[in-house]
Amino acid sequence: MAVGQQGQCDFPAMPPVAGITLGTACAGIKNTLKDDLLLIALPERASCAAVFTQNAFCAAPVQIAKAHLSQQPRWLMVNSGNANAGTGEQGIQDALMVCASLAELVGCDTKQVLPFSTGVIGQPLPIDKMMVVLPLAMLDTAEDHWLQAARAIMTTDTFPKGVSRVLELDGQTITINGIAKGAGMIHPNMATLLGFMATDAKISQKLLQQCLTEAVGQSFNRITVDGDTSTNDACVLMASGYSAVPELRADSEHYRLFAAAVMEVAKQLAELIVRDGEGATKLMRIVVTEAATVDEAVQVAKTIAHSPLVKTAFFASDANWGRILAAVGRAGVSDLVLEAVQIYLGDVCIVRRGGRAADYTEEAGQAVMDKEEITVTVSLGRGGVSQEVLTCDFSYDYVKINAEYRT
Repeated sequence: MAVGQQGQCDFPAMPPVAGITLGTACAGIKNTLKDDLLLIALPERASCAAVFTQNAFCAAPVQIAKAHLSQQPRWLMVNSGNANAGTGEQGIQDALMVCASLAELVGCDTKQVLPFSTGVIGQPLPIDKMMVVLPLAMLDTAEDHWLQAARAIMTTDTFPKGVSRVLELDGQTITINGIAKGAGMIHPNMATLLGFMATDAKISQKLLQQCLTEAVGQSFNRITVDGDTSTNDACVLMASGYSAVPELRADSEHYRLFAAAVMEVAKQLAELIVRDGEGATKLMRIVVTEAATVDEAVQVAKTIAHSPLVKTAFFASDANWGRILAAVGRAGVSDLVLEAVQIYLGDVCIVRRGGRAADYTEEAGQAVMDKEEITVTVSLGRGGVSQEVLTCDFSYDYVKINAEYRT
């Protein structure tokens, strides 16, 4: 899907992940016309890993999910339309009450339920509406309900986001499915607003956590729509253990291939989020090369990606390269040698030897800016490290969507 054609992304065919079932229902939390409650059931032998937002005002469900993660989770409960964030102690009690209601319904311990929420901050969780439809969502659970699940977690998203991979190992297969939601308040500091990946691999919880943490670092932590880190960010990786492939070990080739496939799923989900950025018309890849360290490369890339002046220039297709130059200069790189820095729009060099490249023309820059997907490359001339951050432009619609978010 090209950015600017929001709502037209085809959801992929996603095979079942043996042992993982999903069910949805409409609680009418914000919209009575779509499902907004999702249940995901895990088998007893499943392992589960998760990463959460680093926002100090983390939501009540984040606090509870963190506490419950070590209790061999059996159910995930997700609602959209209400974040249950900024709700104090009442928010904690409300989330626990819904977890307890589901636990009683399915016959597990309350601590085996992980809650997740996304939506408006600061409003009480409508627990009565949720508890009424819990039985409906539970009865709806099936292994092939990935599309329904992706739709149920959407808020300002214009299309459901899903990615699937099947890995063949010695004549057997491992399936990896992932869904995510997110379009605004996107500058993850661990994951995305909500992301759920599931696999039938046999793998320990410790190794699964390592796999997820590494994948998130190079995917969801390398995107930004608007520079805002959500109170509710969470990403979960579940493993049912139903695959016939022997248990994955950290030092094995099978694990290396599995981890690479999880990374690929996470990166593609992250890109879908940027493509669906609120009001976005362009996808921008900010690539920093020849940096001294990873942190330095990411800092430069994110400074460019966060800049409202850069993002609005891209929306206008204005080759105002001075805004990119200024962002590099304020990124906090110590002892930056300006004469060594080169900046490119696509394959067009715009900055060389401390100023505008001698062979740059406005026509060449404009030809790049007119595209819907643009790569900005910054070569720092300081080392051998490269990193990429994905972002999108700021349009009139971004302001409109967020100005009217609660109405």
